[in-house]
Amino acid sequence: MIATYVDNLNPVALPIYGELALRWYGLAYLMGFVCGFLLLRNLAKRGLWVLKPEQTGDFIAGAAMFGVFLGGRVGYILFYQLPKVGWAGLAHDPLMVLRVWEGGMASHGGILGMAIFIWFYAKKHQVTWTGLGDGLCVVAPLGLLFGRAANFINGELYGRVAEGVAWAVKFPLSLVEEPAEAQAAAWQACARVDPGLADATSLHALITAAREKPEVSHALAEYLPPRHPSQIYEGLLEGALLFTILWVVRTRFPKAPDGLLTGLFFTLYAAFRIFGEQFREPDAAMVGPLTKGQFFSVFMFLFAAAFFAHAWRGWRRNSHSPT
Repeated sequence: MIATYVDNLNPVALPIYGELALRWYGLAYLMGFVCGFLLLRNLAKRGLWVLKPEQTGDFIAGAAMFGVFLGGRVGYILFYQLPKVGWAGLAHDPLMVLRVWEGGMASHGGILGMAIFIWFYAKKHQVTWTGLGDGLCVVAPLGLLFGRAANFINGELYGRVAEGVAWAVKFPLSLVEEPAEAQAAAWQACARVDPGLADATSLHALITAAREKPEVSHALAEYLPPRHPSQIYEGLLEGALLFTILWVVRTRFPKAPDGLLTGLFFTLYAAFRIFGEQFREPDAAMVGPLTKGQFFSVFMFLFAAAFFAHAWRGWRRNSHSPT
């Protein structure tokens, strides 16, 4: 096997008390909002956003609560959980919507939630919806970057098997994808180095032990296939590269018509997501030849076209107006 690194990082960044802890996933969201606030305020001070600098904090707080968290969670339930449990399962356990600590946020749902929130916020504060969205689209990729980094630390949303890839990684969580025979053999091997695992009742105990004890991680590695670190691929594309492109366009072309940056965001995010998903293990039922992520991304091209058309009309109107 070429891959030697086992992703056994601890999802907990800082234990607080008992089960209460600061997790890297939560910290990723916090960093995204802080960076978004600082960068949007910078754009506002330079006259590159439709809001005033003192309005930035209020906007980010509302966007976090009603856009990202509510939209992302509802999107996850509708897009990924509902197909598994059905409406009957949701009716039997409606509180699953609130159990965010168990994981589950959909980026497409978060984007849709943000669009709805921006529309209402723009109406309330009498600013253009597209101008407001342009600023947010510039900084949003940083949140995606931090989120993908947290996904890698958690060892979740891992990539497909990658034989012969020098930078491939072994993810303990991927043991659930292996045949029952391989799971049993891995369990026996790990129990030999940690006898306490012999009485364990779930794979979760084995995976947790691999994160806490190097000897268990080493024993488990022999039964894990090397996989693409797709979280890193997506973080670099949807996060770092997308942010760089949009920031350059925003600062180099300050008179770009409203809607242009939003159109670029939808176009590039969809393209990067569709490309990156080729290396990611599908975490939901396929839609024909497409993963769920690729399927939902296709519709984003339609949104992009609408925003480009709006930007074109704005550019035509401004170019023909008297100076």
